[in-house]
Amino acid sequence: MKDISDLFGSMVFSDEVMKARLPKETYKALKKTVSEGTPLEIDVANVVAGVMKDWALEKGATHFTHWFQPMTGNTAEKHDSFIEPDDGGKVIMAFSGKALVKGEPDASSFPSGGLRATFEARGYTVWDVTSFAFVKDGTLFIPTAFCSYSGEALDKKTPLLRSMEAVDRQAIRILRLFGNTTAQHVSTTVGPEQEYFLIDKEMFLKRPDLVYTGRTLFGARPPKGQELEDHYFGCLKPRISAYMKELDEELWKLGVYAKTKHNEVAPAQHELAPIFSTTNIATDHNQLTMELMKSIATKHGLACLLHEKPFAGVNGNGKHNNWSIATDTGINLLEPGETPYENAQFLLFLTAVIKAVDDYQDLLRVSVASAGNDHRLGANEAPPAIVSVFLGEELTAIMEAIDAGTAYKDREKDQMEIGVSVLPHFPKDSTDRNRTSPFAFTGNKFEFRMVGSAFSIAGPNIVLNTVVAETLRQFAEILEEAKDFKADLSALIKKTFHEHKRIIFNGNNYAEEWTVEAQKRGLSNLRTTVDTLPEFVSGKSVDLFTKHGVFTGNEIYSRYEILLDSYCKTLHIEALTMIDIVKGKIIPACVDFQNDLVKLLQKKKACGDYDVSLEENLLGNIAKLSACLPKKLTVLEELLESKEETEVLAHAIFYRDKVISAMSELRFIVDELETLVAGKYWPIPVYAQMLYSVV
Repeated sequence: MKDISDLFGSMVFSDEVMKARLPKETYKALKKTVSEGTPLEIDVANVVAGVMKDWALEKGATHFTHWFQPMTGNTAEKHDSFIEPDDGGKVIMAFSGKALVKGEPDASSFPSGGLRATFEARGYTVWDVTSFAFVKDGTLFIPTAFCSYSGEALDKKTPLLRSMEAVDRQAIRILRLFGNTTAQHVSTTVGPEQEYFLIDKEMFLKRPDLVYTGRTLFGARPPKGQELEDHYFGCLKPRISAYMKELDEELWKLGVYAKTKHNEVAPAQHELAPIFSTTNIATDHNQLTMELMKSIATKHGLACLLHEKPFAGVNGNGKHNNWSIATDTGINLLEPGETPYENAQFLLFLTAVIKAVDDYQDLLRVSVASAGNDHRLGANEAPPAIVSVFLGEELTAIMEAIDAGTAYKDREKDQMEIGVSVLPHFPKDSTDRNRTSPFAFTGNKFEFRMVGSAFSIAGPNIVLNTVVAETLRQFAEILEEAKDFKADLSALIKKTFHEHKRIIFNGNNYAEEWTVEAQKRGLSNLRTTVDTLPEFVSGKSVDLFTKHGVFTGNEIYSRYEILLDSYCKTLHIEALTMIDIVKGKIIPACVDFQNDLVKLLQKKKACGDYDVSLEENLLGNIAKLSACLPKKLTVLEELLESKEETEVLAHAIFYRDKVISAMSELRFIVDELETLVAGKYWPIPVYAQMLYSVV
């Protein structure tokens, strides 16, 4: 392998590459577009396109694609070759500024939530100059935004960039009040920890439910799950280690700061964590990470599962969204410093986040809502559906002292003494970690732990950026009118914390007592996606997004429709898959086993006085359970065929209340049968085989 420093970013048309290859004036013009948002002139685009094409050809590229992020949650790409005909009947390799800046994919087949009629096909992809192009699999990938012919955003990237601009505008207003005239821009940064499962590919292909839905729709619990907690941080198995090594190398080539890799809590579960990047780049990188996780797994005879709950009874997959906010001069605005109680700027930004989370807790819950995440939130490895903020002992004590108007006495840092003389002493952290909190302060950032593994992080960060921008806007309007800035600033921090301290909870979010306490505090507990999504189109939400130019009203309603429709379709596909598996695999297996049991009974009875109670009891139990299958299938099939609900929310409620219940009843019977039918007859790999299949 190359030296990592040489390998890293070797397939990226980075700032370093542009500076070295572009003419100075072109480079300056491009940087001005990035930093100041000035329009990119076509003559500049032509020069950049030519240099980018030559660089890509050197890297083995034959095609280019405008790479975008439609509202499917995945990425999309249409590949065009660089070839153009010449007069001699041959070809030349060409790439124009127009082709770089704009593409025209068919927009009619992507989700639009009513923004576009099916017959209105034209859409545009527009180069996102703030994200770097890269070469992968012989193609030059150009990150782009995606919009309709009439200008509506049809993707996740466009509103994300808008939300980043909203934070920038309002945070700069605050910094100017503190006398900071150096910083020109403020950006949010993200480091998304990515959890995933790896199982043997052959077993994956024998499970239609995993192939079609990403999760197991049937499966009895294995004798050993995660009870011993022996998988967490355990020694990497050779196949897993080889997979992770290749994954790291491929990510490094693409400029992804893959930093940490380890075994997670559940058997067959793992995690990759990157270093922080600017939010839009982190979003691009996380999409690439998920794509490479799957493709590289196949090369190693593995299948990568990113569903939020691939296996019942063991931990699901989360994606911890570590979010912070920093200036272009390198100052982290959520860095407490050595004396946070004296750091007024930090306390104001901290208070802004606390207020934003409390004011818009429902929107944060919306941002992580999906049929898949409904299985995970509230389980033992994931935060509950109740949004709260963990600050830790020191920051909570500081804020409570401010609220009470009393002095805060700084505590000396305790030294950790482990009781072994040869081990070094080191300062104890000011607070413990809380792994049950949905939204935890972890030193100089907030960790939003409710995000599901398969999610694009664009959605949660659009909401985070916008709600914080709104709070900063409110603070700026108050402080810009201040007659005594220091006094008014102190009063604002005190008043805001007092009004929003109900959202602070440093205890065990899994405890039943917290659910009762949260209700007393007036916090929301939106348990399912269907409970949650109407909050997205509330007047409060529409006003927020339109005020900051993140979404238009139509764009909000379109996404609401898409999310509800996706929820219904996901459950519909799962239900149809269950029906197919039961009809095509489970029932025939049960019949075969019963037939052989009957033959054995007849043989034993014919041979004399044998005790056949075991076979008779087993046969009776299987026959009784098997007889229930047709009834449960009929119920589920009739529900799927019903056309009673036409309004999308009512349709989603129907799936939540009726279809999920019928699916659960069918699963219960099949899982019981799995424990009774002999292994050689059972037609699909069981949990124990899949979770321990990679050795």
